[in-house]
Amino acid sequence: MLPVYLAAAAGVLFAAGVLRDPRSFSNAVWLGLALALGALAAAHHLEETSGTVARLLIFGLAALVAFGPVLVAGYLVLNGITMVRREGFRPANLLSLLAGLAVFGLIAFLIAALRTRDPDLTVSFAIVVLLSGYISFLLVSYVIYALIYSRITGLRRADFVVVLGSGLAGGDRVPPLLAGRLERGLRVRQTLARRRQASPVVIVSGGKGSDEQISEAEAMARYLIGRGLPDDQIIREDQSRTTEENLTYSQAIMARSRPGYQCIIVTSNYHVFRAAIIARRLRVNGQVTGARTAGYYWPTAMLREFAAVFLGYKLVNFIICALIVGVPLGYYLVGR
Repeated sequence: MLPVYLAAAAGVLFAAGVLRDPRSFSNAVWLGLALALGALAAAHHLEETSGTVARLLIFGLAALVAFGPVLVAGYLVLNGITMVRREGFRPANLLSLLAGLAVFGLIAFLIAALRTRDPDLTVSFAIVVLLSGYISFLLVSYVIYALIYSRITGLRRADFVVVLGSGLAGGDRVPPLLAGRLERGLRVRQTLARRRQASPVVIVSGGKGSDEQISEAEAMARYLIGRGLPDDQIIREDQSRTTEENLTYSQAIMARSRPGYQCIIVTSNYHVFRAAIIARRLRVNGQVTGARTAGYYWPTAMLREFAAVFLGYKLVNFIICALIVGVPLGYYLVGR
């Protein structure tokens, strides 16, 4: 019964965290723990239950554990190949391919450890499994909660709609990815305008890159004007280069224009939760919503987002990873 109580406790902490602030990364961790412990409790219950249905469920769970990594690795490799074909051979586009190959490498490592039964190889494999298990737990928790977050942040009232930039095509044109954000921003503004007399002001946020002829903010403003939005309803934030700068500079504009403001931040769906985490850290008073992106692009983009969040908590993760490596290695060396 202990896993049940632990799962319930994690679930309560998750719910409390969401009510306090849905933008916190700790919500993802508590959700992951609640699901993992709940699955453990369910497996223990099924083990003690007789009947055909229980046996089939146990068999299905065992098959998922055994073949799930192979299926995931295969999907990531195929997705990585698709990314390279459609987006070009660049390091940022190789994440899903490399992740899939890493999983296949881990499986090969397991087979080698089982066949050779070499103690050093076994300990090395155990450490690698523990490390990959920890990172995989955080990744799965992050992805699941990111999907939940994007659906629980309703569009209430807002004084500003902040659209984050993402780079221009040909130095001065809005590419499809950025156009999706701008269209989402227009829909959000229209929805909010129907609920109140005054329409929110749109802040387009993005500076000028070294390969761009105009700032992202200017290109975004021109796009919105072309879609019928009056120029006096647009504020250009044209100094930022990163998401953190997007939100920092936009926050200064909003606080200066309307103290006590509320805002909705618009980005791509894969970027929503990381943008929300950054907004929380910067104390931006707003939630984040996302524009849809191509399905093939999403896995690689989510891996990139998770990697950025993981490195954002580098001290905590370094300590945990050091313990994961140091404890079993120390135990093995002492026992030799």
